[in-house]
Amino acid sequence: MNDWPEGWSDDNRSGNRYGQGSADERPEGARVMRHVQRPPVPPQQRPAPPRQRQGESRQYAGGHGDATGYDSGYNTGQVYGDGGGRGSGGGRGDGGYVQGRPAPNWGRRIKIGTLSLVVVVLAVSIGTYFWADSKLKREVDLSKVIERPKAGDGTNYLIVGSDSRAGITADDKKRLHTGSAEGKRTDSMMILHDGSNGPTLVSLPRDSNVEIPSYKGSESGKLYPARGRFTKLNAAYAEDGPELLVRTVEFNTGLHIDHYVEIGFGGFAKIVDAIGGVELDIPKGFKDKKSGADFKAGKQTLNGEQSLAFVRTRYAFAESDLARTKNQQKFLAALASQTATPSTILNPFKFYPTMSAGLDTLIVDKDMSLWSLGQMFFAMKGVTGGDGTSMNMPISGSIGGNLVWDKAKVKQLVEELNNDEKVTVSGN
Repeated sequence: MNDWPEGWSDDNRSGNRYGQGSADERPEGARVMRHVQRPPVPPQQRPAPPRQRQGESRQYAGGHGDATGYDSGYNTGQVYGDGGGRGSGGGRGDGGYVQGRPAPNWGRRIKIGTLSLVVVVLAVSIGTYFWADSKLKREVDLSKVIERPKAGDGTNYLIVGSDSRAGITADDKKRLHTGSAEGKRTDSMMILHDGSNGPTLVSLPRDSNVEIPSYKGSESGKLYPARGRFTKLNAAYAEDGPELLVRTVEFNTGLHIDHYVEIGFGGFAKIVDAIGGVELDIPKGFKDKKSGADFKAGKQTLNGEQSLAFVRTRYAFAESDLARTKNQQKFLAALASQTATPSTILNPFKFYPTMSAGLDTLIVDKDMSLWSLGQMFFAMKGVTGGDGTSMNMPISGSIGGNLVWDKAKVKQLVEELNNDEKVTVSGN
């Protein structure tokens, strides 16, 4: 029984096994192993090569495609696709594999990338919302306001700029020319109506002659009856704060106030500085020692200190408070317009400082949401963009230095705002 590999034969001349060689080289009686040449096997009778796995390269000793001892026609190291066809060029077969690695699934990668981006944007947006919401100072309780007029169409905001010096240092007071008076008073008051016919911004001069109605004390809860007392509008704020101011405005206009927003000196200046200043076109230069204003005519960018001086100045104008309210409208509209830009909103290094500066100093009513505050902001921007109207409360004259409202025009204005109609009344 021979144990030689297949294709080899035993020349049994001896009990020793030796490879083939000349007779002189073999020991006498050596057993010779010699290769027996077999006729070639027809292709149709050859056994099929072992099935190849995807991406697998088979290589056999001697460069043959299988281990049966004959040339199967498969080259050493050749890569084939699923279909078993012979590769070409860079080794890509019918299965779409290159050098044994699967082609990248770009569709799946794009889906995963898009989903990851959406998750990140949602997480940042939700985090920003709760961060901003936590900074709002909801300190004004409009439920304490009594005998309120019926709400009309649209939304009415009472926007107040106070001379509060809270949070600013002694150096800031000197730099901003705010003085050091205790407490706080209103430097500006505006009604912003946001409706389907565009926003309307109505300034209420601080020296307006108004009647102080009956009211409930914001702290004591005590009911104070009306005494027919007329005084300046800003005195209502000084007497019992935002709640009495809202009550007085509603009583003298008949217009329902939905939300209250107040900002002090320090916060106003910080917002302007956070966005890098506000550009204004000042038609005529003016100076005022009390506010620190010193402006030349023409386009210029105002920083926080200059902006505060611009909106507070009244003694430099013959129209005094009426001229100041016009400047306040102009500036606030420009501030809103220049803040709501991609360069601010999409830049976290400007967006978050601006948001923080504004929210840190804003005082709003208890029902104010970030959504409502955002609507107010864009309504203010709309006034500048030509989608709205800005005006002063119509004035018919003055008494004792106080400005008297034109009752007929005020009534028409309130009716148009309540019905959310286009405003046709003109102010001073």
